[in-house]
Amino acid sequence: METIAAIWNALIIGPMINGLVLLYSIFFDNFGLSIIGFTIIVRGVMMPLTVKQSKQMKSMGALSPRLKEIQQRYSKDRQRASQETMKLYKTAGVNPLGCLGPMFVQFPIWIGLYQSILRILPAQPESLVGLSKHLYPWLPMVNGAIPIDRTFLGLDLAVPNPVILPILVGVSMWAMQKMTMMPAADSRQESTNRMMLWMMPLMFGFFTTSFPSGLAMYWIASNVVGIVIQGFVTGWDPLLNLVNLVKPGRGQQQVATAAAAEPEKETPDDGRDRDEGKDGGRGDRNRAKGARRRTRRGRNRRR
Repeated sequence: METIAAIWNALIIGPMINGLVLLYSIFFDNFGLSIIGFTIIVRGVMMPLTVKQSKQMKSMGALSPRLKEIQQRYSKDRQRASQETMKLYKTAGVNPLGCLGPMFVQFPIWIGLYQSILRILPAQPESLVGLSKHLYPWLPMVNGAIPIDRTFLGLDLAVPNPVILPILVGVSMWAMQKMTMMPAADSRQESTNRMMLWMMPLMFGFFTTSFPSGLAMYWIASNVVGIVIQGFVTGWDPLLNLVNLVKPGRGQQQVATAAAAEPEKETPDDGRDRDEGKDGGRGDRNRAKGARRRTRRGRNRRR
């Protein structure tokens, strides 16, 4: 265990602590900006993996109609449906598990960042002695930045925030889940997607009430960067559709606009109707003349 702890400290904790403190010195002694800058760097390093994940999801979306066809064709034979589905994935060069890669990679980062924040922003001043063991002596900017100012926008980054940050974490993670959700091939997968869409934001929002606010800042910044990357790679349709649903009366407005833009069609019977109208007018006049003649003849007979 001591060997594992030493490797963990050397590969994860040490670089994170020194990187955060160095960014703190660069960003005008602001630890909140240091965490945001650290998040952008981490997401930049993970960019190839994130882009690959986004392309895999886009390919999965293109295969969605064929997956639904397989599920309908082999609805009574689940084993055959699974075989045909995997065959389709192999033919298209799609790996469904590849979409989960960035999430698994970020787990060690979350744990390391949590431990690093606790060491950088200790509750007792005496804990700064333990922090000095992790600082690199060949970085004078790092050693001169201690102690760290723990406030950012009125928040104490060393303690949990029970209201604001959990809501921001939940909303940003919900939007991220909406952007990266894989298309459902059947009703069972659709139910699973719906459960994950709400379970992950609620779970991380609950975690935020117990973790330092600095870790919540990382989650929020990471979700925002991930949404931007996903939008540029696969499109903004999931979020744009939500915006369209929120706007009141948008459906009626679109229908009215389409109706106004549609040109009036001339009926082919217009000319015939006009002729019939003219003929009808003559017929009415002829009938009126006939009626007058009959009336006069009737008067002559009475005389």
